[in-house]
Amino acid sequence: MPNIEDRLPQNAPGRFYVDNSCTDCDLCRGHAPEFFRRDDDLGYSIVFRQPVTDAEIQLCVEALEGCPTESIGQSIQ
Repeated sequence: MPNIEDRLPQNAPGRFYVDNSCTDCDLCRGHAPEFFRRDDDLGYSIVFRQPVTDAEIQLCVEALEGCPTESIGQSIQ
């Protein structure tokens, strides 16, 4: 389960985030590359752009649900 307290500071501010339990599996980047990218310095994926439209949010939710390490979270805003 993602932990908001372990949210990587490199994530774009907003609803979705990746925490430090990421194993860099590439699933989120493959599914929603418009929102997730690899931070080479960290060796983890991060959210670099927050979704805006319902369709974009759905893509991020699907990435969250498919994350094998449950490293993607969403805060209520």
